[in-house]
Amino acid sequence: MDDMTVDVILPCLDEADALPRVIGRLPEGFRAIVVDNGSTDGSAEVARAHGAVVVTEPRRGFGSACAAGLAAATADFVAFCDADASMDPAELPGLVERVANGRVDLALGRRVPTARGAWAPHARFANRVLAVLMRRATGYRLHDLGPMRVMRREQLVALDLQDRRSGYPLEMVLAAHAAGLRVDESDIGYAQRIGDSKVTGTLRGTVNAVRDMSRLLREYRSRDRRSALEARLAAPTSTDVRPVAAADIAGTDTAGAETAGTDTAGSRTAAVSAPAAVEEVRS
Repeated sequence: MDDMTVDVILPCLDEADALPRVIGRLPEGFRAIVVDNGSTDGSAEVARAHGAVVVTEPRRGFGSACAAGLAAATADFVAFCDADASMDPAELPGLVERVANGRVDLALGRRVPTARGAWAPHARFANRVLAVLMRRATGYRLHDLGPMRVMRREQLVALDLQDRRSGYPLEMVLAAHAAGLRVDESDIGYAQRIGDSKVTGTLRGTVNAVRDMSRLLREYRSRDRRSALEARLAAPTSTDVRPVAAADIAGTDTAGAETAGTDTAGSRTAAVSAPAAVEEVRS
């Protein structure tokens, strides 16, 4: 990894107090790309003063900032990290190594709180519920939708992510699954952030993030069911193949409940139920 360069995308909205620490913790060979998403506290100037590349993205949204940072990246490997100092960029090399040595295609950091109050209870609970739904939709053994992650730039660009709001991290995982990529996670520290949270630190922000991600999950399940149905219709007919019923097309059984689909590789994709996921987390 000595000759490796990594572009680290740091979506930023009023993080002037945290940026010096975040940029200062980047290992050698890791370049900070700070995406200013409408800051009014001089974050862009602070980032430049500490040697970061600064990209201005006027369209508000986490996904907008991430997409702008990716467009500016040139390194073979791209990493994402919050700019609020809640995560230590010094832990990024471990994730990069997992991708560079071919163990995985997308390496995620699973947040482990290092101090009381680092993770708001409502945000942590929402993250657990979404993680359950994500596991059921993809089969990946993931427990966190944490923003610290690493991927090869060309592979990430090829995923052509479209979400420009809070759903960007989830869309990345779902798109990786659809592309047949390998995804896993490893533990990273999660500390008290510097400054006020703009998303999951508030109940309203958490609700908006859950809404965005729930929409993506519904769309992904719908596409999965359509692909399964198309595969069945395209398969050679035989005497033991039953006709396709209306319930198959709708993705529900005769009682209206969601049914499991079968992807084109023949693997079973579990139906996703938010209430069931909540019960799983509680248990």
